[in-house]
Amino acid sequence: MAQATREYGEWPLKRLMTEVVGSGHKSADDMSRTQAREAFQRILGGEPDHTTLGAFWLANRWKRNTPEELAAYVDVMAEESVETATPEADPVDCGANYDGKGRSAILGVGAGVVSAAAGTPVVVHSGDRVPTQKQDAYKHVLDELGVRTEIEPSESADMVDEVGFGFYYQPAFNPGIDALFERRDNMGVRTFVNTVETLANPANASVHLGSFYHLAFAKKMVRTLARSETSSVERALFFQGMEGYDDVRPGETVVAEWPVTGEESDDEDIADFEIRTGEYGMDIESEDLQVDDVAEESAEITEAVLTGEREDGFADAVALNAALRIYAREDADSIQDGLEHARDAIADGSAAATLDDLRTF
Repeated sequence: MAQATREYGEWPLKRLMTEVVGSGHKSADDMSRTQAREAFQRILGGEPDHTTLGAFWLANRWKRNTPEELAAYVDVMAEESVETATPEADPVDCGANYDGKGRSAILGVGAGVVSAAAGTPVVVHSGDRVPTQKQDAYKHVLDELGVRTEIEPSESADMVDEVGFGFYYQPAFNPGIDALFERRDNMGVRTFVNTVETLANPANASVHLGSFYHLAFAKKMVRTLARSETSSVERALFFQGMEGYDDVRPGETVVAEWPVTGEESDDEDIADFEIRTGEYGMDIESEDLQVDDVAEESAEITEAVLTGEREDGFADAVALNAALRIYAREDADSIQDGLEHARDAIADGSAAATLDDLRTF
């Protein structure tokens, strides 16, 4: 039986280009929520001409999306693409930049395992060589460690509940976004899809941990979560990450936290503060965390840190990143308290045991 053709509204991408977003980064107008929703529905439905789609993505990049537009994209993605599987635990959702890292070690797997061992469940999610960089991400470090990654969302939820750390694989839980791979790859530049896919939240977590290049972008991400009608996130922590990833960069690092009430926050309950990583034992430079083979060496470093074989700058970085996850879920009253929980989990062998459980899941 032939399927009926889907009916959309009055705003095909070509019309949006002509009348709203396509006139340039200074003169373009922002879309209404209705317009942005229809645009992404058409994109996920494969309706736009490829030339028009590329032009639309580029126009959005030039004009920069508003939180209202991004929230509309997140909602359409949640409604039409994301398959959630909610574990009994309420983990910290870590959606690092999916297109990966190319110079420095990925610390989020180690940090997540340490957090889990300390009692803070963590979920990470990524794809496989996502455009535009198509570099190493969570999946590739886990693959090197011998952890199953190409699993269905229900198995990912079970992994969280059984181990405390879970991985969700984008092609399995977000197939509509995965289907855009070729078109995104042909763009040659990042699009708003790179932003919204990190907010997919396949575990329906109430806490999100993310990264940013500039504080203004972190606040935009918080506003996006607040305006989303489908998001389950009630608390978020963003910090300046190495290569845009959710690994805190050494030195003076800005953190954005939401919601925070009182004099320290703005009128949207967003607070920002600065941490000096050296004061938390991470007294190293960014160059000290660089590696040649990101996936392979990140896996080797992760195992060595979790088993206590390494007590160098990488171990300090893993512990501090774990502390931020513990603090984000409010399982510790401060980052310093979270750091103590993280170091204890490594010292008493809990982190190594959690890695073993992850491998045998």
